[in-house]
Amino acid sequence: MKIIVPMAGRGSRLRPHTLTVPKPLIPIAGKPIVHRLVEDIAGVLDQPIDEVAFIIHESFGKQVEEELITIAQKLGAKGTIYYQNVALGTGHAIMCAKDSLSGPAVIAYADTLIRADFDLDTSADSVIWVKQVDQPEAFGVVNLNESGEIIELVEKPKEFVSDLAVIGIYYFKDVAVLKNELQAVLDNNIIHGGEYQINDGIKQMMAKGMKFVPGKVDEWMDCGNKNVTVETNSRMLDFLHQDGEKLILKGIVSENSTIIEPCFIGENVELKNATVGPNVSLGYGCKVENSTIKNSLVQNLTVIKNANLDNAMIGSHVVFNGNFANISIGDYSVLE
Repeated sequence: MKIIVPMAGRGSRLRPHTLTVPKPLIPIAGKPIVHRLVEDIAGVLDQPIDEVAFIIHESFGKQVEEELITIAQKLGAKGTIYYQNVALGTGHAIMCAKDSLSGPAVIAYADTLIRADFDLDTSADSVIWVKQVDQPEAFGVVNLNESGEIIELVEKPKEFVSDLAVIGIYYFKDVAVLKNELQAVLDNNIIHGGEYQINDGIKQMMAKGMKFVPGKVDEWMDCGNKNVTVETNSRMLDFLHQDGEKLILKGIVSENSTIIEPCFIGENVELKNATVGPNVSLGYGCKVENSTIKNSLVQNLTVIKNANLDNAMIGSHVVFNGNFANISIGDYSVLE
């Protein structure tokens, strides 16, 4: 089994945090989004992963590439890097990894996190992962026949089709079939919204009678902008706390301070006259003094003093000394 992860976009809606770090590498509950995504998918598949192929922008740099290769290796898989340097759509991104498009594979876009527990129907030609939503008109949804098979993809339907939204994760029994259809999309210059779309390849597979079925996830968490990313961090902390995962790491120095779980506290964090939590992630090497922090996401090696933070997102190497509560500060910023 392979996992193909298109992630070349910089994540403009999450700026300033993505000015220095690609969105899929933003940590959620102490671990990068893409790392959690790949692990969660591997858990659902419950079978060996042979390769994880990442499609990135070349400007991400060698350090990012090395981190991604390490993520694959932790799953016992080979890590492969491909480049998409021009944003030409989801279909084009997948085809940038065409040398890896063979055999059974999952394609997953690295801007979402899931919680799921279902048996993958490997007899189907494809499984499209979906989540039941309250406002289907805001999403792309699937249309099912009486047998529960997917017969149509409908983007933001004005009339009710179903309440099962496509979340951007797909299984293909032989991803080479999708590869052939997407090659036809490129060759025939089939463009929607100015881009080559994965849906056009999928629709051609459906037109040839291939069997598509839904795989329903229990939780679907977005990381599109600051507010939803902070919310996703809180939800993930709660899930991990319920799972009994160790979230408070070694080397913490605490003086007259309180941690209210669930929280992720990275290594070598220093707390002085501080209350941290609930729903807070503090990356390694952070220092918090005379402050209260809740419902917030703070990355690494950041210093926070005299603050009362709620719904805050702060990058790495930041120095923040002030009384603003709902803030969004990128890496290497100083506010004193």
